[in-house]
Amino acid sequence: MHRLVAEFIGTFVLVFGGCGAAVLAAGIPDVGIGFLGVSLAFGLTVLVMVYTVGRISGGHFNPAVSLGLVLGRRLPAADLLPYVLAQVAGAVAAAGLLRVVAGGKPGFTVDNTQAGAFATNGYGDFSPEGYSLAAALVVEVVLTAIFLLVILGATDRRAPQQFAGIAIGLSLTLIHLISIPVTNTSVNPARSTGPALFVGGTPLTQLWLFWVAPLVGAAIAGLAYRFLAGSPGAADELAEAQPGVAD
Repeated sequence: MHRLVAEFIGTFVLVFGGCGAAVLAAGIPDVGIGFLGVSLAFGLTVLVMVYTVGRISGGHFNPAVSLGLVLGRRLPAADLLPYVLAQVAGAVAAAGLLRVVAGGKPGFTVDNTQAGAFATNGYGDFSPEGYSLAAALVVEVVLTAIFLLVILGATDRRAPQQFAGIAIGLSLTLIHLISIPVTNTSVNPARSTGPALFVGGTPLTQLWLFWVAPLVGAAIAGLAYRFLAGSPGAADELAEAQPGVAD
């Protein structure tokens, strides 16, 4: 239960911090934080929460990460569903609280006909720059796979463990810098689910892509890292030593 609560809290902070930066601070004229600020917000929330609760749960905060770690032999398969449920619950709670805060500004509305409304993800007309379904699919699969490779490599016992959170946070920042114009950046099904539930409409009907693509990318990376890690026993040894991302 402690591990699930840690995943709930970490995912809550990720969504409230990252999506909150996008909804509350990105669009202010002249002083808004823009794409760079939102990218840093997502990366920083993961970085700080990995160091805060990673020792408890592994610091996944993302169903795709949990799947990749199962396939990379870092997380028991029996833990996957409870982790995913805790992560989605944290994301929905954060989006709900963010909706309350954002609604405190006079004139604020959630427009489900606008691309990126309330930090939602999308493709086609709901991509920030109008990118196609195919482009969105490719970028989400590839960037999630890269993210998982960074996580698996940075948390390998043979890597310097104290720097794992920094590598993971910076990689998520880089991922957002690349893909915000394409999909508003998901690489995390829980992060996509929270805002979409409060917007509805097309962002909700397009949510399937932001589950399928990150999970596919994570599966590719999880299996690939088992090959890259060397002998089959190396990954099993890691799984016995640490069930999650961070020790």
